[in-house]
Amino acid sequence: MAARWSSENVVVEFRDAQATAMSVDCLGSHAVLSGRRFLYLVNLELPSEPSRKIGRQSKWDVGTVQWNPHRSDAHVFAASSNQRVDLYSWRDGCGETHTSLQGHTRVISDLDWSWFEPEFLVTSSVDTYIYIWDTRDTRKPTLALSAVAGASQVKWNKKNQNLLASSHDGDVRIWDKRKPNTAAEYVAAHLSKIHGLDWHPDSEFIFATSSQDNSVRFWDYRQPRKYLNILSCQVPVWKARYTPFSNGLVTVMVPQLRRENSLLLWSTLDLNSPVHAFVGHDDVVLEFQWRPQKEGSKDYQLVTWSRDQTLRIWRVDPQLQKLCVSDVQEDLMDAMSLTAESEKPLSSQESEGQQSGGLASESLQDQDGSLSAGGLQDSAAGSGLAQTLQQEFSLVNLQIRNVNVEMDALNHSCVVSAHFGSHQVHLVVKFPAQYPNNAAPTFQFVSPTTIPSSMKTKIQKILRDTSLQKVKRNQNCLEPCVRQLVSCLESDMTQEDSPASGPFVLSNPVTPSLQAFPRVTNTYGSYQDANIPFPRTSGARFCGTGCLVYFTRPITMHRSAPPTEPTPRSLSALSAYHSGVLTPMKMRSESQSTLRLYSGSPTRSDKDTVSISSFYYKERKSRRFKTKREGTDYGNRPIKLAGKVIIQEISCLLPVHKTLGENYILNMNDIQETCQKNAAVALAVGRRDVAKVGACILFIFNLHLNQILNAFVDATEVETIQNVEPGRF
Repeated sequence: MAARWSSENVVVEFRDAQATAMSVDCLGSHAVLSGRRFLYLVNLELPSEPSRKIGRQSKWDVGTVQWNPHRSDAHVFAASSNQRVDLYSWRDGCGETHTSLQGHTRVISDLDWSWFEPEFLVTSSVDTYIYIWDTRDTRKPTLALSAVAGASQVKWNKKNQNLLASSHDGDVRIWDKRKPNTAAEYVAAHLSKIHGLDWHPDSEFIFATSSQDNSVRFWDYRQPRKYLNILSCQVPVWKARYTPFSNGLVTVMVPQLRRENSLLLWSTLDLNSPVHAFVGHDDVVLEFQWRPQKEGSKDYQLVTWSRDQTLRIWRVDPQLQKLCVSDVQEDLMDAMSLTAESEKPLSSQESEGQQSGGLASESLQDQDGSLSAGGLQDSAAGSGLAQTLQQEFSLVNLQIRNVNVEMDALNHSCVVSAHFGSHQVHLVVKFPAQYPNNAAPTFQFVSPTTIPSSMKTKIQKILRDTSLQKVKRNQNCLEPCVRQLVSCLESDMTQEDSPASGPFVLSNPVTPSLQAFPRVTNTYGSYQDANIPFPRTSGARFCGTGCLVYFTRPITMHRSAPPTEPTPRSLSALSAYHSGVLTPMKMRSESQSTLRLYSGSPTRSDKDTVSISSFYYKERKSRRFKTKREGTDYGNRPIKLAGKVIIQEISCLLPVHKTLGENYILNMNDIQETCQKNAAVALAVGRRDVAKVGACILFIFNLHLNQILNAFVDATEVETIQNVEPGRF
């Protein structure tokens, strides 16, 4: 081990550690590195000193290691290895194994200490169970949560002692330990595997997920269908965690070659580019954690462990911290630094923020102390609302075909211009000064709008209803209103192209988000279709009669997309594919909200009408023919062959057989007859393996029967000789 100091950080080298995990204790005094043979305890105050070791007797690497976050149990840390969790105690420079937790039947994927109860520890495993342990009684788990699918991450909520979240492939489940029978909420977060999961430190509803799909997404589990914000990257994101200060986020990217280092600090208020890059490691960062801030110090320290076998301590000074805050927050931080207060309640920050400029504060606090829900494109810090109208304009995602939005934050207005077919729409949206605090914007059509007056009135009512629903909850409404406008216009264009479908009818205008326009039966890809799974084209099921039932599409028809591409996740992807906007490869990386933007595009021709059959099949045209009876010409009629449903007999592959169960006999008085008849039944149905078993049983029975008879004969002869009178022979 060698240590070197620089102006920015401390570097400690462990040449032979080969550690796979690292953790920093809640006091900030020690870090533990977990190798296969030893656990290395590093004194962070004097990192140049030789580290202490705790021996391990295991052939398995440590998957996860974590110190207890409570000062009362700061000497305890847990390390998972294969199916077991070992609890260690470190006191006065000496460490020992405290106890072990054994209950999982497969590899443990993650563990996490409770932030409220120092005795509670949660573990997740591939065996589909999540166990909550009480370290005071380690014989069995206190609570078991059955997740059906294996979990890769599990994390306790930092504000609610009863909540925890677990990731399962690309989904997240929210659990309430008071109701352990089922998950409280499901969030379909990513289409690829989730590598990292972290709760927001100031809100019990907000969490961030990092995934193999090259993105970090921010969620409010009360609104599970739409993420609050997204950080798009060029490579998979290994870990993403909130910083202990302001609105920061630290990410570790995993490049394809796994050699380049990318440890980045982001401001969740502006995810366009990172505010700082921690450059120094020569290989992938395996773990990073924050040291608790020292009393009287304004600096934070980030501790990282890399595959290059170096541990680094990075200093994050106040200047770097300010890059993660907004102007209002920076003023608050300066004001707080002049006082002796170390912490201020959120409500006081809100009042100061509202006084400076009269704009909406970054986050509103409910009566129960929790943060209010955010808009569709909200701040990634989980603050619930954009701080200013300018921030909403910068965060909103309105990249919609044929739609242009000109935003003017200075005059609190924007102009929406749309072109659909032969119609043009110009809509002026004006925002009041109190927006979005229960103050809705106004909508006015201006020249050269060409849609009918009746259509204008209906759209204005829908937009007013949509905006009122949002601002009543202090949520931004610009993006939902623009999307409602696009949906109504596209639906109207479809009705004009298809006169048989009847006039345009608005259904239930009070809740336009659920039913704002009529459904079109011949096209797919509308807003509601994002919740409909894509139909299957093949499948198989076992049935109880020894048969396998499966269905496939005809071999004479082939899918229009390359066979290597996966089936889209929802029905809304159809129009995006057939309109030429998205290629099959791009559909996997695009979000569902992006796919909705291209739904019902009026620019495509009639021959490109989106349907399930046109996505999967290319129809063949038959030759011209006439019926013999009437001579009707059916020339060029397309042949639509239906897929086959096949029932396959597989009883020979199963350990049980229906015929054997019907014809077997069991005669307890004549075992020989039972074996003979059952062997004959097995031969009759072709189960020679079962017949051989019956023959073996019969042979063993006859062998033992002969031995018993011989022993009986021998005993009879002895008894006869003993009863003969002396001198008889």
